[in-house]
Amino acid sequence: MTTRCKPLLGTYVEISIQQDKEAKIIDDAFAAIKQVQELMSFHNPLSELNIINQRAHLEPIAIHPWTAQIIIIAQEIYEQSSGLFNCGIGHRLVAAGLLPCHIDLSTCKWGGIEDIGFLEPEIIISSKPLCLDLGGIAKGFAVDKAVEVLISKRIKSGCVNAGGDLRVFGNTPKLVQIRDPKNPGQLVEIGSIQNGAVATSSLYFAKRDGRPSYIINPMTDDQSMVHVNFSDSYSIVANECVYADALTKVLALSHGYDHPCFSHFSAKAIRIAA
Repeated sequence: MTTRCKPLLGTYVEISIQQDKEAKIIDDAFAAIKQVQELMSFHNPLSELNIINQRAHLEPIAIHPWTAQIIIIAQEIYEQSSGLFNCGIGHRLVAAGLLPCHIDLSTCKWGGIEDIGFLEPEIIISSKPLCLDLGGIAKGFAVDKAVEVLISKRIKSGCVNAGGDLRVFGNTPKLVQIRDPKNPGQLVEIGSIQNGAVATSSLYFAKRDGRPSYIINPMTDDQSMVHVNFSDSYSIVANECVYADALTKVLALSHGYDHPCFSHFSAKAIRIAA
């Protein structure tokens, strides 16, 4: 077993593979994660995401194939969740002090992921001003890209864990532990996972630090600024981490294990009550 860890995506990313002495392959997987971060970071004013936010409503924007891929995924989840998932809420997080301010917030009508249109497979334009925050969904996407690299290099078994966004591949199952919402210093075992992904949304430390909730109901208008507070933790098991992460927001907002989008994406919902 070879395990390495690096600070990326605003957290620590750990990559483990069954084979020994495969440092170059792990480096390639970390490079894929770093590329996603460089493309989709809200914190970097020069990232492709921020170029989209600044210019897509003014002119067509050429984007990287990975950015195009995640926009398509986000639009599909938006549609299947009936709007409960929408990463076009960045301006609300900026106003709450949870994200840096790179744009003029005086715009009175913001669009969402649904307002992006594709002129070509990698050229987009928006019908409204945007303030997208890809945040968690980009983290899940980065985990998936790292796994793709490892599999392409014929790594038979391993896992990638980015701050709780976990994907496992190969024949070796991995025990999954989630922080206990009653006591975040303790872990709760929820079983093991093999050839799949799990992600969790919670407010363990937001309440401790006095910060507002980063979960916002996109179905409310901008004047409402509804930050959704909850004490439980919400996890999704799915085939890919990009879907697991995004769907935790749907679960946290709907509180419904039977939301139709879970079956659409072959996902399973888990709630740990506080």
